[in-house]
Amino acid sequence: MELSEVTALLTTEALALLATTPPPSSGDDVVSMVSSLRKAGHSPELVGAVMNQLGLRAKAIEKFGEFAPRMLYTKPGLEQATRLGVASHHAARMHSAGITSVADAGCGIGGDALAFAGLGLRVHAFEADEATAALAAYNLAPLENAEVFHRLVEDADFGELEALWCDPARREGGTRLANPDDWSPSLEWVFDKASQMPSGIKLAPGMDRSLIPPEWEAQWVSYQGSVVEMVLWTGVLARPGVTRSALVINHKGIAEMFGAADAPDAPVGEMLDYLVEPDGAVIRARLIGDLARQHDGHMMDSTIAYFTTDKPVATPLAQCFRIREVIPYSVNAVEALVAKAELGTIDIKKRGIDIDPHSLRKTFSLRGSGQATLILTRAQGKKVAILADRVENPATLVSEDVASADEES
Repeated sequence: MELSEVTALLTTEALALLATTPPPSSGDDVVSMVSSLRKAGHSPELVGAVMNQLGLRAKAIEKFGEFAPRMLYTKPGLEQATRLGVASHHAARMHSAGITSVADAGCGIGGDALAFAGLGLRVHAFEADEATAALAAYNLAPLENAEVFHRLVEDADFGELEALWCDPARREGGTRLANPDDWSPSLEWVFDKASQMPSGIKLAPGMDRSLIPPEWEAQWVSYQGSVVEMVLWTGVLARPGVTRSALVINHKGIAEMFGAADAPDAPVGEMLDYLVEPDGAVIRARLIGDLARQHDGHMMDSTIAYFTTDKPVATPLAQCFRIREVIPYSVNAVEALVAKAELGTIDIKKRGIDIDPHSLRKTFSLRGSGQATLILTRAQGKKVAILADRVENPATLVSEDVASADEES
């Protein structure tokens, strides 16, 4: 977003329009609203800026909930912003560690800073892009304990701030920057600062693990089924003896699992009554074997991130399936298995088999009334097709389920 557009937005006229104009519900609605605003005497630049914000606010509800309608955005800023439901956990960790002030180095539109300040921390938020810094200042204006500075974080004075939060910019002009030296700030600069003061560093979940300092805690975070980030925690923000953790936030509840070092997977064994698919954060943190052992399960295959148990597993950390039938995999055999089940709807999951589920689905004749999940994978080195039913967690299990791999495995 150009600074001129931000300047146009941060006027009484623009903010009044944003406060009184309902979001468009269709393309025709957009055309009608633009025409109406232009006839009312508003400039094309102002109308364009307001309509753009209305569209972004509608998309922002998923990340910022009830805060979305009063915030201002850039498209990349919204895409890269931390969801408030995740940022609140960052803030809670800071608060529980006794941190009272934090430098947000590269605050973007202010998602994490909003959570930090909302929990009472004093926040100095730094942003190199002038337009984005102006929007962050607007978004954080209701919070007296948050202040935004337009400057490079490398030139910033953190003064007596107790902790650092940093989400390095890893894109330039829409292109992902593969070399950490090209990030802003560079990973070397961030790691140097993080070795000097308690820090949380937000990075991509698929980051090269060889770059992670072995003594720091690496936490993979999953939100509603997607692994959204990996955070490195240092100093008092890292838990003693923990180097890997998985935090899972979904409709089943909130759960966390952690370990002190890479542990082996559980042994491989025969298929039992249930198949368990660990959440992606558990897989990224390499805690699959620990989770399997906690539930008296074993791996189905040494190369596949599923395990099997003889009883249902109810935890936000995984999805459980009750197995109906297991057959050797072939397209013809799978078609016969599905036809025999008389299904009306079917979910298809695959892991370890090279096939296009969309193309396979077209070969099925779904004329029944049942529903099931078809899992195409490997078991003890052989390709198999598994027809199964999802096991839903009972309502009483929608709660925090904290598991320590070191204590329970």
